[in-house]
Amino acid sequence: MSDITDFTENEMWTIGTTLKERYGEPVPPELADSELRLDPLSPELTLCPTAFWKHNGCHLLVCKTGETRYRCQFYYGGHEMYGTGIEEFDDLAECMVTLLQVQAEHEASKQA
Repeated sequence: MSDITDFTENEMWTIGTTLKERYGEPVPPELADSELRLDPLSPELTLCPTAFWKHNGCHLLVCKTGETRYRCQFYYGGHEMYGTGIEEFDDLAECMVTLLQVQAEHEASKQA
């Protein structure tokens, strides 16, 4: 059993608002749970609340790993998974903006 609380109403507002600003329309995230290894030295997996969405064939997700701790990534398939280069954020808005910027830069580099 995980001690990590679900996303709060304020956190969901931050996610939804950031997505609307990025895509110009509402993109409602779905909620799930992910099993993550929070301590790289331990084999123990922790159930973490996760918000995810899909846009133009890309899947993006933010996992809540603590009271104000978040991890994120995006992927196109099992062999195309990417992160932001930052393991964990302590600010959800920063996590969201960084994730969306890195993903947009990745898309732009694929087009070049």
